[in-house]
Amino acid sequence: METITKHANDSEADFLLYTTHFCPYCDAAKRLLKEKGLTYQEFNFDIDDAADRYTIVSETGHRTVPIVIDIRGETPHYVGGFNETMSYLL
Repeated sequence: METITKHANDSEADFLLYTTHFCPYCDAAKRLLKEKGLTYQEFNFDIDDAADRYTIVSETGHRTVPIVIDIRGETPHYVGGFNETMSYLL
């Protein structure tokens, strides 16, 4: 999880959120985090380094967006997509 760890170390947010444009689940994940009073740093695969998409998929095994990572602890914790994030934050 080298790329995720680098992103986590460079961020002051609570979560990392990997997204794309026109993704209703990405929008729902952002709303959910905001509703819970949690901050996130977004990396949009359509805008940011497209090569990161393949690296993040390789590091997590998650092929769809959003990809949500909890970075509040000592090490980044892969949460999953929107449904997993909803369960995780309950």
